[in-house]
Amino acid sequence: MAPHLNIVPSMFVLLLLFISASKVESDAFDVVAKFGAKADGKTDLSKPFLDAWKEACASVTPSTVVIPKGTYLLSKVNLEGPCKAPIEINVQGTIEAPADPSAFKDPNWVRFYSIENFKMFGGGIFDGKGSIAYEKNTCENREFRAKLPVNIRFDFVTNALIQDITSKDSKLFHINVFACKNITLERLKIEAPDESPNTDGIHMGKSEGVNIIASDIKTGDDCISIGDGTKNMVVKEVTCGPGHGISIGSLGKFQNEEPVEGIKVSNCTITNTSNGARIKTWPGEHGGAVSEIHFEDITMNNVSSPILIDQQYCPWNKCKKNEESKVKLSNISFKNIRGTSALPEAIKFICSGSSPCQNVELADIDIKHNGAEPATSQCLNVKPITSGKLNPIPCSGPVPKTPSATA
Repeated sequence: MAPHLNIVPSMFVLLLLFISASKVESDAFDVVAKFGAKADGKTDLSKPFLDAWKEACASVTPSTVVIPKGTYLLSKVNLEGPCKAPIEINVQGTIEAPADPSAFKDPNWVRFYSIENFKMFGGGIFDGKGSIAYEKNTCENREFRAKLPVNIRFDFVTNALIQDITSKDSKLFHINVFACKNITLERLKIEAPDESPNTDGIHMGKSEGVNIIASDIKTGDDCISIGDGTKNMVVKEVTCGPGHGISIGSLGKFQNEEPVEGIKVSNCTITNTSNGARIKTWPGEHGGAVSEIHFEDITMNNVSSPILIDQQYCPWNKCKKNEESKVKLSNISFKNIRGTSALPEAIKFICSGSSPCQNVELADIDIKHNGAEPATSQCLNVKPITSGKLNPIPCSGPVPKTPSATA
């Protein structure tokens, strides 16, 4: 295995940046007191919010947009930089989206774009009002799903700290991080019903230096999903469940996907989810690469597939099942993972026949099946490196000709 990666310095640099910036008194732009917003749950916050942002963004000294306590209706807002100085948003209130999905013509509700030295905090709530969308969002209704908004988007954001914010009942993904660098998401709460489709907690792609820390994610899809182009990422002290676990992927569906590398997930607890620590790639389709992925010190509670490499990922049975995945997986470790499995197959390594997994390590694993049968481990096209106590015994179970599909 490759030596342990040192991939957290950006987080400390970012925290130091905001500690030093806090010593400089910032100008406050209160959306109610100065820009006429009304916390009545009926009056659209969009114009006051955008006006406050534009004025704060133009300030040559550090500035803070304040959304006081209360309930606000927000149709949508696009907050763009670059700004002339560090900028913050102090969200104390509850911001609600229109409940009717037809109010949205594109997948954006709250979007931050092209901003550097940004902080959002305050204990506020972004409520996506997703219940109507959940009823209509089916795998056949792709046109409808394409217009559903993400609760909060961060696009091309650099040096950012997001703390003490709640995302509730998003119509689609809760938080999407795209083309960002050095962004920390800390002490977040993400909430949606376990049957809510496509409500990934935090999804990211083409980003470097993303840190997700001490957050609680309960949702209907992946708690965290890590897309192509993600590099040097830390996930720690996260609780996940219900949901689909913490996933690398899915990958290999589209052309020209960028490598995923340098991901460490540690000190997390995953409870009542369909998957735990997972890597998923599509069979057939397109190539890609995944390397230096490390899952460590994780507790699994009644997780259906606690440890899973699935290179035959095929939701809704719409894929090239008779072809092998073209995504190459290497230098992957699962260490000190303990707890219980809801199904006997506690560990499943279903790797590609044309490009077998390389340097996959299992160390100090103790997962017991909650049922009467003992836990088992399945291996296809991989020879894991093993050490320490191992329960179940690696590769001890037969691999079915058609491995069961995972969500």
